[in-house]
Amino acid sequence: MTGLPSIRIRLLKWLVGPILVVNLGAAALTYVLAWTPAQLAFDEGLRLDAAALAARVRAGGPSALAAAGVDAGEGESNWAALHDGDGRLLAGSPLLAAPRRIGMGDARLAGEAVRVAVAEVPASNGQRLSVARTTRARQGVQAAIVRSLVLLEVLFSLALVGLVWFSVGNGLAPLARLRARLDARGSTDLAPLDDSAMPRELLPVVDAFNALLGRIAAGARAQDDFRANVAHQLRTPLAGLRLQLEWLAARHAQDPETRRSVDLMLSANERMIRQTNQLLSLERAEPNRFARARLAPLDLAELVAGSIQGFVEQAASRDIDLGFELERAIVDGDRFLLRDLVDNLVDNALRYTPRGGRVTVGCAALAGGGSLLRVEDNGPGIPAHLREQVFERFVRLDEGTHGSGLGLAIVRDIANLHGAELSLADAPGGGALFTVAFP
Repeated sequence: MTGLPSIRIRLLKWLVGPILVVNLGAAALTYVLAWTPAQLAFDEGLRLDAAALAARVRAGGPSALAAAGVDAGEGESNWAALHDGDGRLLAGSPLLAAPRRIGMGDARLAGEAVRVAVAEVPASNGQRLSVARTTRARQGVQAAIVRSLVLLEVLFSLALVGLVWFSVGNGLAPLARLRARLDARGSTDLAPLDDSAMPRELLPVVDAFNALLGRIAAGARAQDDFRANVAHQLRTPLAGLRLQLEWLAARHAQDPETRRSVDLMLSANERMIRQTNQLLSLERAEPNRFARARLAPLDLAELVAGSIQGFVEQAASRDIDLGFELERAIVDGDRFLLRDLVDNLVDNALRYTPRGGRVTVGCAALAGGGSLLRVEDNGPGIPAHLREQVFERFVRLDEGTHGSGLGLAIVRDIANLHGAELSLADAPGGGALFTVAFP
């Protein structure tokens, strides 16, 4: 999310910035250490040239200055001048001013920077010889040092930044692995995280997260237990109430008003029984209560044939043609959960199929392995953009139809527990086609 602080960016700021500053300081020190000896070498060469020329002037007099000359080197220019103790020019270039002291100095001649060396002529009553040389070679060496240092600093800086980036990424890798482990978990996986391979700095985070998972798991178990207890407690009195209402309906069959009231109560009782059974199915389909040891080979055709018999009367009361196309299909499953899956699919189809419609239930073994269960109706169907929503809990697309919106959610959960793929498509000729492909 944008706007949130990043640990990686903060680490890079605190590491890369100081490293670049230190690297820049090291570059400046390297420049000084490289340029100072080179400059001293140039000065020493110029000083020796001035001393040698002064020795020749001592031997041959001022006239020897013009004849002697100084080797300027490739691309350089030289000037020389001889002054007496009072600063008068005795010989050489008039561009050179009378020197004030013996040694090295900087000046400008003919619009160009020069380095000047002043030497005293031995035994000459204070005569001083000045030799000036341009700094082109010095500047070339200086530029070469700067170019080399810039190149090295860029390479070193990039290498250090890359090393810091890699180190920061490697240091944050445990966080990435922890996030990947959390992302890979299902919404119902509340098992504590394994902290055996966690860095010491992450242990408090993992411990806090495990404690949170424990509290969530305890709350989920309490809800499941409450739901299961309520459903179990409701089944017996609802069944007894149904018997009493049926007895009352039979006894007062001749009284239209009483019969109508009893029929309404029977209808409400049937809805409550169905919702209670769905709560029990939902409780059985919870992943944390599911044990794969209960899976056993069973014939899907036999299970569907037994389940569909309970809906014959309901289909007949609405003139719905309830048929089946059953072929032997062996699956590994839990008989009670698969019975709930079939019941909810058939009940859903009957509820949304109009009077005089058709519902077909079929199963068969697939050629490539596995089995397929399908429930087809010629009802209004479900728009493509709403097909994902119908498998969510408490979602009902038709508010005029009685139901809690749990049936297809139970089907989805049971299919997931069996590793089956649940899909919804348009039936040929209109309506909805639910298919469950078992591995």
